[in-house]
Amino acid sequence: VQLVESGGGLVQAGGSLRLSCVASGFTFDDYNYGWFRQAPGKGREGVSCFSPSDGRTYYSSSVKTRFTVSSDNAKNTVYLQMILLKPEDTAVYYCARTREAFCGSEQLYDRWGQGTQVTVSS
Repeated sequence: VQLVESGGGLVQAGGSLRLSCVASGFTFDDYNYGWFRQAPGKGREGVSCFSPSDGRTYYSSSVKTRFTVSSDNAKNTVYLQMILLKPEDTAVYYCARTREAFCGSEQLYDRWGQGTQVTVSS
């Protein structure tokens, strides 16, 4: 069972990145997924939720209108498209899976990826 994120990097403010989270070792659309981030010195923050089975989405107020979550179920992959990036988006981004309620509390996620660093310069 594994979740592997990729796609992070260094980008200037106003730029874009697309993060990927590839799932393996389990049935992809049996689970819901969340994207979280953790900035230096801060707690982990929920950014977005996604259900591959019915396409439900959720975004935190800080990223709504700038981030889009989607999936390619054939590739067992969840994406987070990020545009108009701001320096305050700088963080390690994680994806995680849950079989519990859609967009439930962080404690309901039972597998996490290793994270991918996103750095936005001003």
